[in-house]
Amino acid sequence: MSLFIVGLDNTIVNLALPSIQRELGASVSSLQWTIDAYTLVLASLLMLSGSTADRLGRRRTFQTGLVLFGLGSLLCGVAPSIGLLIAFRAVQAIGGSMLNPVAMSIITNTFTEPKERARAIGVWGGVVGLSMAIGPVVGGALVGPFGWRSIFWINVPVAIAAVVLTALLVPESRAPRPRRIDPVGQLLVIVFLAGLTYGIIEGREAGYGSPRILGVFALALLAVVVLVPYEKRRRDPLLELRFFRSVPFSGATVIAISAMAGLAGFLFVNSLYLQDARGYSALHAGLLTLPMAAMTAVFAPLSGRLVGARGARLPLVVAGSGITVGAAGLSWATQSTSVWPLMACYVVFGIGFGLVNAPITNAAVSGMPRSQAGVAAAIASTSRQVGASFGVAVIGTVVTARVHGPFSTGFAAASSVGWWIIAGCGAVVLVLGLVTTSGWARASAARVADGLEDEPSPGLVPAR
Repeated sequence: MSLFIVGLDNTIVNLALPSIQRELGASVSSLQWTIDAYTLVLASLLMLSGSTADRLGRRRTFQTGLVLFGLGSLLCGVAPSIGLLIAFRAVQAIGGSMLNPVAMSIITNTFTEPKERARAIGVWGGVVGLSMAIGPVVGGALVGPFGWRSIFWINVPVAIAAVVLTALLVPESRAPRPRRIDPVGQLLVIVFLAGLTYGIIEGREAGYGSPRILGVFALALLAVVVLVPYEKRRRDPLLELRFFRSVPFSGATVIAISAMAGLAGFLFVNSLYLQDARGYSALHAGLLTLPMAAMTAVFAPLSGRLVGARGARLPLVVAGSGITVGAAGLSWATQSTSVWPLMACYVVFGIGFGLVNAPITNAAVSGMPRSQAGVAAAIASTSRQVGASFGVAVIGTVVTARVHGPFSTGFAAASSVGWWIIAGCGAVVLVLGLVTTSGWARASAARVADGLEDEPSPGLVPAR
């Protein structure tokens, strides 16, 4: 339930953007921040929340996150201005950061039998993909009759129910040797992600050569330059760099960034295309994206089974192909394109995205010590949110620049470059799906597992 509402809030807001823009007088960059304030804060705090849960107790941290998420949702629903809405989205994300990695820690410490754990991880990855895909459909169904504020209020009763069920059903657990807090590393991660996203979004209006934007980019670069050697010296780093020596793990990180950048860009551009360029209502636009959600609902759990039975290569190859072909097909859409070609592209894209999450999650925790499963899962979850932030920032900025730039054109024509960027994200998934499932890649994962201090958790299905 918690993963579902966190994933839902990654994407449900997209269908409400035109309504928010009209009621609150928001600019396009403000709409981008409405999405990215959530994904950026989520990405920045996931690793801290994972290590905090290992120290203080996973159930306690999980319940705290649910309360904060519900409170943030309630505040978003009453926000009187776009600035406060963005701020309350950040409150939502603080709570949300305590849910994803902690849920994975609970799963890996509850399901000790290898096959059961593989199936549970498949369900976990499937729920993430499903919630993100059906967000636009649920958003469209709510915005039309009830207004955009209803998309936030719907989270409150779900969060309350999840708090109660967690108290009744989830056992408390902690890591045998909890990791120490890394405040310097946490600050550097926030500076890098926030600086890079701010520069991309605000650079279009301020000018990418302006002193302010150049200064922000320089600050983000400095944060990375300082972060890497600093984390190498720490005994309990926020970002465990040793994990990245595993080719499947590093590949899963890049695949997660690419896949989520593609989805976030797809939802942002498609929502504005259907409502602004074609004049559909929010409900109509949401229903048109239903084929994508349906395919994700079918193929997300199937992906978990495929990973458990045959490894990660097949679902990753099909996922990359589906995202690429679906986005490339949409690059030819005009203001008057028939809905049937659009829906065909949505179907293909939905199949691709539905298959991608389970192999990402499996690769992230395969061979890792059970005591560090929260950290590994947090890095994978962080990669998803980083991808979502950059997808909205980059693709939204590129498309908006074509609409309002010196060679301005209609939104349908301007969005073609955005669709090609999304197709490129799918191509990355396809290529890395082949590379990271090779024998050479599996050997690197085995070396990393042997080099870690703790014993690797047994039985997780290796990527192949």
